[in-house]
Amino acid sequence: MKHPLYPARLALAVSSLLLTLGSVQAADLAGKSPGGVRYHGGDEIILQGFHWNVVRESPGNWYDTLRDMAPTIAADGFSAIWMPVPWRDFSSWSDGATSGGGEGYFWHDFNKNGRYGSDAQLRQAAGALNAAQVKVLYDVVPNHMNRGYPDKEINLPAGQGFWRDDCADPGNYPNDCDDGDRFIGGDADLNTGNPQVYGMFRDEFSNLRSQYGAGGFRFDFVRGYAGERVDSWMSAAHDDAFCVGELWKAPAEYPSWDWRNTASWQQVIKDWSDRAKCPVFDFALKERMQNGAIADWKNGLNGNPDARWREVAVTFVDNHDTGYSPGQNGGQHHWPLRDDLVRQAYAYILSSPGTPVVYWSHMYDWGHGTLIRELIRIRRAAGVRADSAIEFHSGYSGLVATVRGTAQTLVVALGSDLQDPAQVASGSFNLALDEDSGQVRIWTTGSTSGGDGGEGLVNVDFRCDNGVTQPGDSVYAVGNLTELGNWSPAGAVRLTDVSRYPTWAGTLALPAEQAVEWKCIVRSETRPTDVKTWQPGGNNRFMSAEGVSTQGSF
Repeated sequence: MKHPLYPARLALAVSSLLLTLGSVQAADLAGKSPGGVRYHGGDEIILQGFHWNVVRESPGNWYDTLRDMAPTIAADGFSAIWMPVPWRDFSSWSDGATSGGGEGYFWHDFNKNGRYGSDAQLRQAAGALNAAQVKVLYDVVPNHMNRGYPDKEINLPAGQGFWRDDCADPGNYPNDCDDGDRFIGGDADLNTGNPQVYGMFRDEFSNLRSQYGAGGFRFDFVRGYAGERVDSWMSAAHDDAFCVGELWKAPAEYPSWDWRNTASWQQVIKDWSDRAKCPVFDFALKERMQNGAIADWKNGLNGNPDARWREVAVTFVDNHDTGYSPGQNGGQHHWPLRDDLVRQAYAYILSSPGTPVVYWSHMYDWGHGTLIRELIRIRRAAGVRADSAIEFHSGYSGLVATVRGTAQTLVVALGSDLQDPAQVASGSFNLALDEDSGQVRIWTTGSTSGGDGGEGLVNVDFRCDNGVTQPGDSVYAVGNLTELGNWSPAGAVRLTDVSRYPTWAGTLALPAEQAVEWKCIVRSETRPTDVKTWQPGGNNRFMSAEGVSTQGSF
């Protein structure tokens, strides 16, 4: 199934895609946080690249959808994509009225020919995404699997320490028994403390890095194994990659004797992050979104006064577990956010600290894409990062916050009666976003999306080297300003001076004193979404001023 909103296919040869895997990632390793957390520079914006019903709505073909969507995903501003579990899962269940299975979370071996597509399709999708500068983060499930499936490539017999139920008698396996909660009833729970089980996953994570373009991992159900084990796996397999853990467990669910029983959500998930050296999903924020008023959203991990706490928060509105999905039974929807709060919630996570994750269905199925693209543009232009400073302001209805990015300052007002940003922050502000009858408003010290923001225009000389093209294609500049298409190839600006071909050049009018990020692309002249090549490596950056020159190269 091709996605109905974006049917264009990526016109790259398969061999070129696979060759790109290693070189793109080598240039993209951005390092750890000051606290040693693998947050990959702190400037990621992640797309969850699936929903619960993908294996039923697009059986065997989802990887092709991701391959074809790669240029669009990049143009929409995402730097990483959370991929589904790559291991095959042919499980199934039915209670007579409803049925399911095959989503990847009851897998039975590391074979990549599954319900999302084939091994070859997965490699092509990973290649296309990496070529578009979108980091591939695989969902991995280290503690539970389907040991009852009859035709597995991984066979771990009972009674030899491979399974948690082998640890019932600690005298048998005193040094390598697991350390976490059982998965549901524990009927298919691996003992990750066993050296062979531990090594099996370590080697598979290395394989995903070297053969399938992995730029990081999302660890499923981390309440089932130690954070230290995740740190060890990452150190051995992909130490400079991005990682994130899913710790969905309320403090009161811990035993009465455990310190976490009376701790806060923030303390519980931060403790796991400290031990794993990975960011963690901000369930403290999710809980406040579900149960509190908008003003209470400041009590998420991403709003913590300590930057070392904010930097580990991976924020989200909903995902394949918590929210609804298109198709059969509406997916899992264990903890969906109220519809009337979704747009305000995205405005908050995309303008505040933490690493935001956007749910596929919100972006591409249910009509929130336009708002999310604009919020991403505002975040990128301001330079908001995982550890950016945030200050909340009382005395107003709703939520009011000042966020200081590396380039601009934002004032965010959600469901609020604040009318003038000067009441809470100093500086010259422009209204950058006003949506939903004033329920979502953001002011910025930079120019707005509507033009020069009163700052005036300046002429900047652009140059793209090595722009070899075929008839019907040209080289364009695309970037983070409206004048550069807001990262949409359809709005990119063609460079018309080809007197020194394959160098392409042009002078473009841009708002003054703006932090500009841009890239060269080779694009069809008649089909605006048909991008043939993106400039590799990081974005070109400069501060706009009259007579400035900037260049990129393929």
